[in-house]
Amino acid sequence: MPVTHPVNFTPAARYELLDAQDWYENEVEGLGQRFRAEVSTAVERIQANPHQFPLVYRNVRRAVLRRFPYLLMFLIEPDDSLTVVACFHGSRNPVRWHGRL
Repeated sequence: MPVTHPVNFTPAARYELLDAQDWYENEVEGLGQRFRAEVSTAVERIQANPHQFPLVYRNVRRAVLRRFPYLLMFLIEPDDSLTVVACFHGSRNPVRWHGRL
């Protein structure tokens, strides 16, 4: 049976996720729900094998959503739990979340 790692979102990452979900839902009804489902799929991929994702800054790894231009930036904690520190649009400057570490 595969090991799944617990995933926690920081308050800032949770805010970004909800903000993006609301934005998409306001653009097209149901699109926010599809965005949230895509995030859930990415979280499942992260849980299944977090080391498959590239290191992009210090010990932060990046998971790219497949159908939306968003990235989940996460850490593998010493207890093997995972912490998502950012959920942001791929065209934004990544320096915005560097201060969260």
